[in-house]
Amino acid sequence: MSESTEIAAPPPGPTSAWALFRTFARISLYGFGGVLAWTYRILVEEKRWLSDVQFNELLALAQFLPGPNIVNFSVVFGSRLYGKAGAVAALGGLLGVPLLAVILMGLVYARFGELAALRGALAGISAAAAGMIIAVVAKLSKPLFVRPLGPGPLVAIVCFVAIGVLRWPLVWVLVVLAPLSVALAYWRRA
Repeated sequence: MSESTEIAAPPPGPTSAWALFRTFARISLYGFGGVLAWTYRILVEEKRWLSDVQFNELLALAQFLPGPNIVNFSVVFGSRLYGKAGAVAALGGLLGVPLLAVILMGLVYARFGELAALRGALAGISAAAAGMIIAVVAKLSKPLFVRPLGPGPLVAIVCFVAIGVLRWPLVWVLVVLAPLSVALAYWRRA
């Protein structure tokens, strides 16, 4: 076959909604307190179902929608691949098995919550979760700085200052920065 008539291989992705369910169940079981880090690691680095840029785009959409970011992410990702069945599979995997685990842990904590060993373990888990969040921020910000003089880093810095330092409401920051960032991206591509 000549180069011009070869059919490109489909992009890698889950082979079924069941594979999507299993993957999101695995992500959620690994990622207590840090599901976003595991989502990135498994979907981008391990399975290569998404690129850095695609992951950031889906995450940006998930953050813009009301509700928990990772829940929105799973629904959008699943629906893009397998429609409603994919959305249900990804969401079910993300929430189903961990829900049962959390209920079981709650029962154990209610019974043994006063033990010093259990309190120490929970403190260690909290520190690990904070470290995972820092790691995700570092990984997610990498694509923003590919073009150091582009608008991405500027928008990210303005957003951080507005929300993190000045404590402005997220909704108002998004109302201003979302159209601005879309306009900057459009202008940059033109």
